[in-house]
Amino acid sequence: MQPLKVYNTLTRQKEIFEPIIPGHVGLYVCGPTVYNYVHLGNIRSFLTFDVLYRYLMQTGYKVRYVRNITDVGHLVGDGEEGEDKIGKMAKLEKLEPMEIVQRYTNDFHKVLDQFNFLPPSIEPSATGHMVEQIEAVKSLIEKGLAYESNGSVYFDINKYNEAGNDYGKLSGRILEDLLNETRELDGQAEKRNPLDFAIWKKAAPEHIMQWPSPWGMGFPGWHLECTCMSTKYLGKQFDIHGGGMDLKFPHHECEIAQGKALTGEEPVRYWMHSNMLTVNGQKMSKSLGNSFLPAELFSGSHPSLDQAYSPMTVRFFMLQSQYRSTLDFSNDALKGSQKAYRRLINGLRIVKTLEFEASETPVDEKKKSEIDKAITAFYDAINDDLNTAVAIAQLFTLLKYINMIYMNQLAPSALGQETFDALKSNFVLFFEDILGLKEEKLGNDESVINGMLTLYKEYKANQQYDKVDQVRAYFKGNNMTIKDMKHRIDWAWEE
Repeated sequence: MQPLKVYNTLTRQKEIFEPIIPGHVGLYVCGPTVYNYVHLGNIRSFLTFDVLYRYLMQTGYKVRYVRNITDVGHLVGDGEEGEDKIGKMAKLEKLEPMEIVQRYTNDFHKVLDQFNFLPPSIEPSATGHMVEQIEAVKSLIEKGLAYESNGSVYFDINKYNEAGNDYGKLSGRILEDLLNETRELDGQAEKRNPLDFAIWKKAAPEHIMQWPSPWGMGFPGWHLECTCMSTKYLGKQFDIHGGGMDLKFPHHECEIAQGKALTGEEPVRYWMHSNMLTVNGQKMSKSLGNSFLPAELFSGSHPSLDQAYSPMTVRFFMLQSQYRSTLDFSNDALKGSQKAYRRLINGLRIVKTLEFEASETPVDEKKKSEIDKAITAFYDAINDDLNTAVAIAQLFTLLKYINMIYMNQLAPSALGQETFDALKSNFVLFFEDILGLKEEKLGNDESVINGMLTLYKEYKANQQYDKVDQVRAYFKGNNMTIKDMKHRIDWAWEE
């Protein structure tokens, strides 16, 4: 089995993952900004780190997974001007800002639970770490890498680069080009350099979310929170950080600068970024009206959808593409994912019931070898920068042998006890524990399903074909089908 390799955005190449402390992993992902509902593009980013978290734990690492909550600091336009978005919504709705934060945080947790994401080890919030952020600002001023101007404090890009650093190295941006692209924004006159970014902003009297500081009433800059929280819980340097590729610049670029300036060390060893979603070849965005809320997918209420799609269908759809590749979102792709997901779910149900039975059947070395190769290939695919697309292909190879045993086309003893056990345990491990997929009951209790199947058998035996048809209709109406085989009668999810 190959070692785990990840594509490091900072070095622009795949590297063998070697944690700072052997056996331990510090993992940080930028969490939600709780002033808006979670969109599908956000889900893909969190999915990447959910799979990584699961895999690292399955391979024996002790992982501290930190995913923050941004509940202050995002301004209108995400620039350096305007009003905090949470404060603005609180005014409009006549609520406390923390009521807005709690509402969106609850929604975020609900959505991630629907997609079967594991909770992080720690989920800190920006407002809960105000002391750390103020102390960081003080330290940067003392080091000569930040300056106060009219009650706000800015990070000094020129001073940072003069100290031998390279602002722009993560995103590949060139400082001169960035200067030419800089827009004229409010507050630019306060800066020594147009690229300098706020680490503390002076609050207008009407600004709701503000805190006392040595520079007056204000609030922290958006970029500062992640630096302070990751440092507190993972140390001056930790293993893996990332998010969506839209965060590379300026957010993660600023995090590198702040972290290096505060501690003198590169804050992160491996940077990982997931690519964007497109819709019929066009970038997914709210401004184009082609973005999807998870609730719209689950209900089928979005005008671009032909039908509703379950959370596991959507999760499976996103896993069918390697996280760094662009993923095109369409009805046809989702329908294909639904069919493939149900095929694997049927296999999952079957494999959990299979038992090894010794017999005189000779061992089939070819089939044994193919199963062993598929298991190794799954691990190799995940170790190759989380290539879930290739990994899923190996599940279908294993599924072929599961179905052969189920259909009495292959005796378990033909595989030998060891290979049979490996087929059974690894299929469940790969599907549920690493890829994070699960069977969706769709409101049907197992006892009810089995009861209906018993009735079907009785009706068929008594030649009550009108009632047989009624039971078949019940199953079809619940996206299931009855499998009438020579050696047994069973049911499966409709593919």
